[in-house]
Amino acid sequence: MQVTSKWLDGMCFVGTTPTGHSVVMEGAAAEGAAKRGPSPMEMLLLGVAGCSSIDVVMIAEKQRQDVADCQATVTAKRADDTPRVFTEIHIHFKVFGRGLKESAIEKAVQLSAEKYCSASIMLGKAAKVTHSFEVVEV
Repeated sequence: MQVTSKWLDGMCFVGTTPTGHSVVMEGAAAEGAAKRGPSPMEMLLLGVAGCSSIDVVMIAEKQRQDVADCQATVTAKRADDTPRVFTEIHIHFKVFGRGLKESAIEKAVQLSAEKYCSASIMLGKAAKVTHSFEVVEV
C-alpha cells in the first residue's frame, strides 16, 4: 500500500490514495482562517472508526442480524509531551436495527477488536484500546 501527501500551503496537505481518492488534512489553520480538513491524528481516529465499523456490520450481517445503521464514536487521549501519541482510545458503537440480538453485536465488536480490525489492533500496540456498544431498535 502506498499513499502520497502533497503540501498545499501553511500546514495544509492533500493526501491521495492509489485509487485516486483525496482528502485535505491540516495541522493548524492560519490565525483567523477556517481549517480546511481534519488533522492527521484525527484521520487516524477516523481510520479506526471506519475499519472497526466495517467489521462490526459485516460480522453482524453474517450472523443474519438486520442492521439498519452503525455509528462509531472514537474518543482518545494523547500524551502531554512530544511525541503526543495516543495513550487511550475508546470506540463506542451504536448499532441500529430490527430484532438485533445483543449477544450477536457483542460478538461482532469482540471479533473486530481481537481479530479483524488491523487499525485498532495496530494502535493497540501503543495505546490502551477499549470498546463498548449499544443496540437500538428501529
